Parts: sequence; structure tokens; C-alpha cells
Amino acid sequence: MAAALQKMQQRHSSNLEAFVLRARRVEEHALAADWDGLVALGAGSLKMTVTGGQTWVRQELPAEELVESAAARVRPLLLEEDPCSYLKALAAVGYVCRDLPGETSEVRAKRTEWRARTKPVPTTGYTVMIGDNATGQTASLADHELAWAWIYGDVIHHDPKRRRDADPFGLAERFRAAVPLVAWTMVAAIELLNHIRALQHDGMLALRPHVFDQEVVLSSTTWEHAGQAFTAPAGSPAPEHALSPIPRGWTPLPGPAVVQPASNDEPCSAAPTLD
Repeated sequence: MAAALQKMQQRHSSNLEAFVLRARRVEEHALAADWDGLVALGAGSLKMTVTGGQTWVRQELPAEELVESAAARVRPLLLEEDPCSYLKALAAVGYVCRDLPGETSEVRAKRTEWRARTKPVPTTGYTVMIGDNATGQTASLADHELAWAWIYGDVIHHDPKRRRDADPFGLAERFRAAVPLVAWTMVAAIELLNHIRALQHDGMLALRPHVFDQEVVLSSTTWEHAGQAFTAPAGSPAPEHALSPIPRGWTPLPGPAVVQPASNDEPCSAAPTLD
């Protein structure tokens, strides 16, 4: 019994740590820099104006490439089998706070909201209907179906069925349906991340500290490292491992001697050693 309890606690802790790392990566995305704007995107805000008896609907959305990168960051949170799954993290929080009625009801409400926003449900935000006057053909798709068609048909995968069903509506309709889903998922993940931080601070959790501060995104993509380089004729044995001595025949660069290529003009090989 004790072993089973310990195993369950370890599983919850492992899932929470995985979620923290992924959610921190979501938190660092450029869209999250404007929190109010992100929340508004998640709500699917739009502007409607009536001019001369005609109604105009306008949505100002981020660049598709920006939303595409955000979708890639949140996707593992949506997959219930992944260790960093949002629902797994929420279940772990519910377990830790199982004796706190307020927390239990909050976890239950968040689970319901998550499933309503991320799973196909009968009631959606809107449905797009199209028709061809010449052929009489019609089609309709709900916003969540269009959103998943963009995520799994245009971006993350190339799902033939989703593309076939959603192609008549065009890329723009798929994209504008996906933006609120991606943005809302980011908001939910960051809010849960901050709650986990608070629980860790209050001693309710005992997650390893490094998951809260280790690097999750690159601040610079310029790679530069000081070390020492060596050169040797092509085919020379390389060091066995990073801490082993440099084999004979390898000359440091720059060095007093220059190793000439073999007579068949084979190139020299070089291997750096990192300090």
C-alpha cells in the first residue's frame, strides 16, 4: 500500500515537473509578452460595423508564423498521453490539494473548461456556412473543427481528412478559428503554471527547484565557445571520450608544426576539446 502511494506521488511530481518546463516555454513566447492582448485573442474578440446597410466584421490577428510557433509549443499540453499534459498537471494539483475544498472545486471547474475549449463539443463559438449558387453545393464547419484543421492539417501534421473537410473554407477561416484556441490554451497553461509556483512556494509541493529556473528558451542563437582545436591526418583515431588525453599525432592549432595532407590529397580532420 505504501509503495503504491509513493509510486503515485512520484508520478504526479514527475508530471508536474514536465508541465512546468513546457509551460515556462509557453510563457516565454512572444505572444505572452502582451498578457491583455493574449487574453483578448483567447476570447476571440472582433469588431462589427454597419455602413450603408452592410455589416463589416474585422479581426486583427497576429502573423500566422507567430501563431504557428505558439501552436507548436502548446501542442504537447493538449495530448493527454504526454507527461506534460495540462490535464495530468491539473490532476496532480487536485491530488496535492485534495483536502482543500476550494482547491478541489477550482480544479474541477478548470478541467470542465479545458475539455469544453479543446474537445469537439455540440455548442461552439460560431459555425461557418458556405454555398455555391451555381452548383447548389453547401458546407458548414464549426469553429473548433476549423481550428483543428489548421493545427493538424496545415501546421503540426498534414491530416488528409481534416484538410479535405476544411479546404472549401480556405486557409484564412481555418487560421482565424485556430487563433483563439491557441491563445486560450496559452493563458490556461500560464495561469496553472503560476498556481504551481505558488503551491511550491507555500511548501505544498516538493518539485526539484531547477525546473523553475533552468533554461527553456534560447536568449541568443549565436554559438561561441573558447577552447583548443587540434588537427590530424584524416582517419586518425579520435580521443576515446571528452576527458581522455589527445592521441599522438594530433597537433594543436595554432601550433608550430603544420600537418600536411596525405599524398592522395585527403583532407585533415580536426576535433575541438572544450574546457
